[in-house]
Amino acid sequence: MKWTTACPDWELRIASRESLIPCPPLFAVKAEDALGVFKSLQVVDLPQKKNGTFPTLGEVCDDFVFEFVAAIFGAEDPESGRRLISQFMLLISKKNGKSMIAAGIMLTALILNWRHHAELLILAPTIEVAGNSFGPAAGMVRADPELSELLHVIEHQRTIKHRVTCAELKIIAADSGVVSGKKAAFVLVEELWLFGKNPKAEAMLSEATGGLATRPEGFELYISTHSDEPPAGVFKSKLAYFRDVRDGVIEDPASLGVLYEWPEALIEAEAYLEPDNFYVTNPSLGRSVQVDFLTRKLAMAQTGDGDESLQVFLAKHLNVEIGMRLRRDRWAGVDIWPQNAIPGLTLESLLARCEVAVVGIDGGGRDDLFGLGVVGREAGTGLWLAWGHAWAQLCALERRKAIAPMLQGFASDGNLTLCATGTELVEQVAALTVKVRDSGKMPASGGVGLDMASIGPLIDALVAAGFDPGDVATGRAGQIVPVRQGWGLTSAVYTTEFKLGDGMLLHDGSAMMSWCVSNARATLKGSNMLIDKGLSGAGKIDPLIALFNAVKLMEAGPVAAAAQIVSPYASRGLVVI
Repeated sequence: MKWTTACPDWELRIASRESLIPCPPLFAVKAEDALGVFKSLQVVDLPQKKNGTFPTLGEVCDDFVFEFVAAIFGAEDPESGRRLISQFMLLISKKNGKSMIAAGIMLTALILNWRHHAELLILAPTIEVAGNSFGPAAGMVRADPELSELLHVIEHQRTIKHRVTCAELKIIAADSGVVSGKKAAFVLVEELWLFGKNPKAEAMLSEATGGLATRPEGFELYISTHSDEPPAGVFKSKLAYFRDVRDGVIEDPASLGVLYEWPEALIEAEAYLEPDNFYVTNPSLGRSVQVDFLTRKLAMAQTGDGDESLQVFLAKHLNVEIGMRLRRDRWAGVDIWPQNAIPGLTLESLLARCEVAVVGIDGGGRDDLFGLGVVGREAGTGLWLAWGHAWAQLCALERRKAIAPMLQGFASDGNLTLCATGTELVEQVAALTVKVRDSGKMPASGGVGLDMASIGPLIDALVAAGFDPGDVATGRAGQIVPVRQGWGLTSAVYTTEFKLGDGMLLHDGSAMMSWCVSNARATLKGSNMLIDKGLSGAGKIDPLIALFNAVKLMEAGPVAAAAQIVSPYASRGLVVI
């Protein structure tokens, strides 16, 4: 058999309300059997009908659900028992029945499963989410007398047991610490975006899905909304993989992603703010979610008069991926930062293009980030080019668990380096600074800008690398320049905004720097614009402050050391007397 799970025309399909599944069920009979079971399950959180029964999934679900269910169960070869498509992902907005769909799919798998003593698993990030999955599943069993005879609900264990095959469907919360040792044949992971915030989630999911290696009839299914922060950790990696499969970048016919997200053109046009377009990521619009509800929630989020911010509303109800945080107190440069990116700009290419370059550095304690920013002035055009990098000690991953997956992702991208010790960290910072100096593009004085309260080991590492700290007492300038923070960076903040707005400051476009920029909070005190680290909370901005430190030096119009001493014989011949 030959088939493809790639759907390269998904943008046209989603805008036209067409199916996002590019191939029919591989085995139609298996798909029909599963749909017969799935559609018969009753939804107990809806009003009963006149005959005393509840509406069924067949009555309340949209066609996209049936197509998805058919694709999952129709992928099992009835002769070999092997499932030819075994990895699935459903990315969909909140209130489109995720928990109901999850319960229905896993109950269908429990009923149709032929392996005795098989284990089926719904893995939720928290106990609360686990309850949201177990409740609908248990209700479906209890509402049907035939199912109640076939299946036994064990409430206190959040388990449903098949009385004939002794197979068990277990709903487990990841924070309960009981994932180890599971040999599940069927695994459904609820709210993958929350797992993305857990630095141990990758290992946890690997443990939970390990049983599929010896159970070829099984599947793993990920169901999620978008994250209310930029995608991180296991959510980021899984989402990227399923996108590549969908787009045809990766050929993997064993994986199928049904991703209700916005085409790039609609994102650029902010079309997601128009109620007429809410259907794009809400395929159940008009059933489980209503336009007037979303319109009202959007208005409240935009005015700040609700229980959630605009960022959360966009991520949860409209499935908009958060790249730059949309907060009211954001730094003005956030809005124009993305359009000034030069993807692929490296430190080497910056130095090759620029006539002069300076370095800004910012950092703090052992569990803090260290940031380094290089800003250069391009020869011929006068454009300012910026490149950034960050460092963190391994202990930061433990002490700052909320952002650990994000930091690990930046490390994988090559924009952040994790170090075992502080000595290793400052030596690497000094080595990169040496690289800029040795290019001949650094000024003889004022080439390295630091926070005036920079830690001693960093200064020591720079001095050991041959940098001149100058002499504050005598006023002698050196290569290392103390830069006053807080209000002292006001001019650098405004200069950066101005040049970004005119397209005169371009940067490397890294996800790490975009995250730092999105974390920046601006406060106006008098005539001074402050970018305050304290207001950023868990979000770090050290690499952005390092950039501001470099901009502060560039404001002085430096000239490269190699160009400061020009021999008169460079323009005329020798004079013989």
